[in-house]
Amino acid sequence: MSHYQERLEQDLREIRNEIEDVGRKVAKAVHDAVHALLTGNRELAYATVLGDHPVNRQTRRLDRRCHAFVVRHLPSAGHLRFVSSVLRLSIALERIGDYAVTIAREAARLGARPPAAVARDVELLASQAEGVLEQALAAFLASNAELARGTASLSDQADVTFEKVWNDLLAEGRNGAHPLVALFAYLEVFERLSRVADQAKNICEETIFTVTGESKAPKVYRVLFVDETDDGPTQLAVAFARKAFPKSGRYASAGFAPAEELDGRCARFLEERGYGLAGLAPKRLEAAAEELAASHVIVSFAGDVAGHLEVPYETVLLTWEVPDPRRDVEAAHQEIRHRLRELMETLRGEEAD
Repeated sequence: MSHYQERLEQDLREIRNEIEDVGRKVAKAVHDAVHALLTGNRELAYATVLGDHPVNRQTRRLDRRCHAFVVRHLPSAGHLRFVSSVLRLSIALERIGDYAVTIAREAARLGARPPAAVARDVELLASQAEGVLEQALAAFLASNAELARGTASLSDQADVTFEKVWNDLLAEGRNGAHPLVALFAYLEVFERLSRVADQAKNICEETIFTVTGESKAPKVYRVLFVDETDDGPTQLAVAFARKAFPKSGRYASAGFAPAEELDGRCARFLEERGYGLAGLAPKRLEAAAEELAASHVIVSFAGDVAGHLEVPYETVLLTWEVPDPRRDVEAAHQEIRHRLRELMETLRGEEAD
């Protein structure tokens, strides 16, 4: 091995060692913050907050190492992918450290053990988030793309768990047994643990990019259209979205009191415009429970729908007023096209397809 190759390998080892050390400290910070919350240990909570300062300095040192590596070696291909991924990974680790600080601050503010039901949910979500983070870091350090792929899929379970613990917390709030300040604190903890899993997934995606060169696939958004009868505007929206943006989203519709079949004017219009009617039929909202729970965006054509459905915590609810297609189907179609194009370009950019 030449002197240059030895220096290159030494610099790579130093970067990897720094990542391993920062990753271990950040993972410990999350664990300690959760333990402080569950045990009401203010001393541990404050120690976790203070411990974030040296971690922040270390991530800045890691950044400097990466920039120096680029200047010294002018890397290309795999080495360049590695360094660029480390720079993004450093940001992810710093954010995870910040999440641990938030949890620790809430633990210090509460200074008492959470109720048993809340504690079980904290333990469940924390176990998932910490496990995914540990595997994600192991995959990156081992340059193991397959482990990263498997871990990324596991991180999605944290989203499902978050919905569960959110609903559990609502139930705790309804019984009036806990002060609002505590409920908001627990919600903050749940949200930060969920974000730990999200950042771990980002680390997995950086691992895959480093090893294979595969970039992160564009996100596919789930959009649910709702109104009362689900036989008019909602069906026009689904038909247009599936034709215009098939790769950008998954689209469904539902009604509170669905009609038995599509409105005749809308059905004829869709066939004449070449949309086809395959897969289009009014559906009761209760039958669309899976789409509702997974939706990134819910679009209501029926005004305020708060009395008909409970919007998931991370879902965006939009209300669109469009012409009645039973009176002017062309005008309704044009307005829906315009609004849908704006929505999908907001979500995916001008390359939405």
